Amino acid sequence: MPTPAPAPTTTPDAKKGMSLQNRVVIGLLAAVALAIGLVIIFNALGKDEGQATGATSTAADVVREDSHRLSQAPDEKAVLVEFLDFECESCLAAYPLVEELSEEYGENLTVVARYFPLPGHPNSETAAAAVEAAAQQGKFKELHSVMYEKQTEWSHTNEDRSPVFRGYAEDLGLDMAAYDAAIADPATMERVNIDKNDGMALNVEGTPTFFLEGRKIQPATAEEFRSLIETAIED
Repeated sequence: MPTPAPAPTTTPDAKKGMSLQNRVVIGLLAAVALAIGLVIIFNALGKDEGQATGATSTAADVVREDSHRLSQAPDEKAVLVEFLDFECESCLAAYPLVEELSEEYGENLTVVARYFPLPGHPNSETAAAAVEAAAQQGKFKELHSVMYEKQTEWSHTNEDRSPVFRGYAEDLGLDMAAYDAAIADPATMERVNIDKNDGMALNVEGTPTFFLEGRKIQPATAEEFRSLIETAIED
């Protein structure tokens, strides 16, 4: 084994300079980490900036008549759509903010959730199918919330989590015979794929991806998110 090189000797002044330099480097690294964290949480993960900037589509492309509403505004003036993956950590990070926005602007803002399970997440499709099965019994929002609240307990494993999701459904008081029949019915997964196919047609490449009034948005902060919503409502 090679003999380690001796540590260089330093004078007290040199040590003091190195300590100051280290503090500067640490400070810069902390600033970079904070910036990256904001991007992960609030950026809609449209990987291709060229495609995302100014991308528009008609509301009919982004929202279908049977798309699942997390909230329905009594005086609707804007619609926010999220393409999501229940196994996505960034979606989990965005979840509390989406809940806040839904409550804060609930009088005028309708919030829509659409499935976009990613291939790199082994149980994302299974989770989406479970939520869709719950939706058939009017419990979409309830199981949607449970998936995020318990994400750290079931996610990121190749082990089939279907029994875990069935337990969540049972805890919500669902008719389990109907739930099992929905899971076995190919139409349930087809419904999930309708959302995913729409997302792909809209150049959705990651999750969460948000559309506000048919336009893909990529807010960098919660404040910017609120500002975009308020502008859409005022328009």
